[in-house]
Amino acid sequence: MFIYTKPNLIRFLVGAICLLLLLNFLWTSDSDGASNTSLSKLSIRRVHKYAHIHINNNGSDREGNTNMSGHKLPAAPLALSKERELHVNRNSTSSTTKTTVIVTANATSIPQDLTHAHLLPHDYANSTQKPDMSMAQNCTDPDPRDGGPITPNTTLESLDIIEAELGPLLRPGGAYQPTDCIAQHHVAIIVPFRDRYAHLSVFLRNIHPFLMKQRIAYRIFIIEQTNGKPFNRAAMMNIGYLEALKLYQWDCFIFHDVDLIPLDDRNLYNCPRQPRHMSVAIDSLNFKLPYRSIFGGVSAMTRQHFQAVNGFSNSFFGWGGEDDDMSNRLKHANLFISRYPINIARYTMLKHLKEKANPKRYENLQNGIGKIEMDGINSIKYEIYSIKEFPTFTWYLAELKNSERKS
Repeated sequence: MFIYTKPNLIRFLVGAICLLLLLNFLWTSDSDGASNTSLSKLSIRRVHKYAHIHINNNGSDREGNTNMSGHKLPAAPLALSKERELHVNRNSTSSTTKTTVIVTANATSIPQDLTHAHLLPHDYANSTQKPDMSMAQNCTDPDPRDGGPITPNTTLESLDIIEAELGPLLRPGGAYQPTDCIAQHHVAIIVPFRDRYAHLSVFLRNIHPFLMKQRIAYRIFIIEQTNGKPFNRAAMMNIGYLEALKLYQWDCFIFHDVDLIPLDDRNLYNCPRQPRHMSVAIDSLNFKLPYRSIFGGVSAMTRQHFQAVNGFSNSFFGWGGEDDDMSNRLKHANLFISRYPINIARYTMLKHLKEKANPKRYENLQNGIGKIEMDGINSIKYEIYSIKEFPTFTWYLAELKNSERKS
């Protein structure tokens, strides 16, 4: 018989809490299909609630609702996948869920042809026919006289709201291509990511309409680093570059912080003749360029530029240093940093807590030039745990295997 005494009540409450924690742990493991590891606790899933709708093969959910694109949405996933959804040999007998990549930069391994399934947008009127591009002319850059300052929408919304707004205009994976002309710039937007979930929805809500006006073909890649090591922004951008090239031979790459939103639509995200520093004037810095050699925030480089400098250094763990190291690499390769005028290349920075600085950033910077040929895209080691095509972005979960160098 249970006696309602204070000690018994405390024991009951403690036992109930432990039971709830155990049930929650077991439910998370079962529903995600993930191994019992900390890597299965992926926070993007928490804000991607729409992904819990399980879509049938005919494009409808369990209640018979069909998404506007007619494509199968990913079902509840963002945990360690049983198999990678892209670049996977479906007949493989391997039981591992991870792919270890030890990369050597090799342009000849890049696919030469674009599969239209990844870039051509579906017809907005839900037509099953693809637009006829045989008579279309080449796209031209927007007339700067038609552009100017814009006001971003920084209202925080869940990603399912962003899906409803933008999903009908995009191909799966956050890809877009104009339908009235042939795009002359094919651009991969690489976003290094960890612990910025509120920023992600604001970024996607603003960047897609901004880019659609520019008559470029593009795709947004979100490269999330697993927990376990300090965040390595540069390495995530290297991984994004290499993984994006497995889908298409992109002309250029925009490396973009998720907390920066452009404020002027004359700021073109096309392919530059020289590496371009895009985020020249940021509101948190009083719209002033801090110093001439800065190359952080948002930057644009062609595939040839990136190969010439061996990508970013993989040695910068924690905040700071990697963008200055890239600036040194560009100078070493006889490339110079170009910029749009300060009244055009303007951004607002979304509020966030200040990150812990990299204590070795100055030491790594001092020794960086001597390590260019051995520290970059030809030496990065990483494991891809999962790849998912969401309607507004393509998501990669990557674990960096490189260790901090002792200079």
